[in-house]
Amino acid sequence: MAPKSLKLNHTCLRVKDPKASVEFYTSKFGFQLLEHKKFPDMKFDLYFLAYPHKDAEGASLPFGREGVLELTHNYGTENDPGFKINNGNVEPHRGFGHICVSVDNIEVACDELEKQGVKFQKKLTDGRQKNIAFALDPDGYWVELIENGIGKQDGKTDVSSYRLNHTMIRVKDAQRSIRFYREVLGMKLLSTSEHPNAEFTLYFLGFNDDDSFVENSLTREEQAALEGVLELTWNWGTEKDEGFKYHNGNAQPQGYGHIGISTDDAESYCANIVAKFGDEVQWNLKYDAGKLKNIAFVRDPDDYSIEILATKPKL
Repeated sequence: MAPKSLKLNHTCLRVKDPKASVEFYTSKFGFQLLEHKKFPDMKFDLYFLAYPHKDAEGASLPFGREGVLELTHNYGTENDPGFKINNGNVEPHRGFGHICVSVDNIEVACDELEKQGVKFQKKLTDGRQKNIAFALDPDGYWVELIENGIGKQDGKTDVSSYRLNHTMIRVKDAQRSIRFYREVLGMKLLSTSEHPNAEFTLYFLGFNDDDSFVENSLTREEQAALEGVLELTWNWGTEKDEGFKYHNGNAQPQGYGHIGISTDDAESYCANIVAKFGDEVQWNLKYDAGKLKNIAFVRDPDDYSIEILATKPKL
């Protein structure tokens, strides 16, 4: 049985210029900077941002809650005019798709972002889907906007209702990936959205410690109010192409880094995965084996990295 303390804690994105990125997410989207961790010996810094709403358990703790955005800055990239982040949506390096922020009133939120000069990949009025939009951050990452309706008022938007709702990655074989996230990591299937005309299916997963929860049962409205959701996008037929492969974000050109899972006893959680699945599961880093202690990195079927870390790391 999966530990009840499991959380989809964070999503890591590499950024070129941390000043521009932190300013974007705080001033435009209302995130708050929880912590700035410096690693000068390894020449990178980490910035942890989140929405400090009252429903967030451990709201001020970077690893004790869901809905955290981790921005990774490798020193010097901001001074390299030729350096460019891979946003995961351009061939031949597609893989990661977007992060998603859910808001109380999507029309007003999008209008305010436009007034602040935020560029959009897709506005509400573009395309068939009139209930979603995609903003662009300074590195060209896509930020989806959906509506959660929390405390919605006409003509207004309140950032206290905003949630870092989900992270989307594309997967080659949906059933293989769902098995990994459910059986190996302990997530539950929250909902499924099938789009036969466009030949793709979306699977939404997350941790849920309610023993009575019925999988694949959440409505769009219920799901939009959450944080810590993983969206798997499966384009039909990719599983039949032996040579097909998605870009994992950590090979060159880099961009997306990983999702991070936190739990009270990360060491035991990792040990149980090894004991149950053995060589079937591949690791980039076994628990506590690297320079940075109290963490591990496991790989999913598409070679995306998942960090596993303790809710309260040992000193």
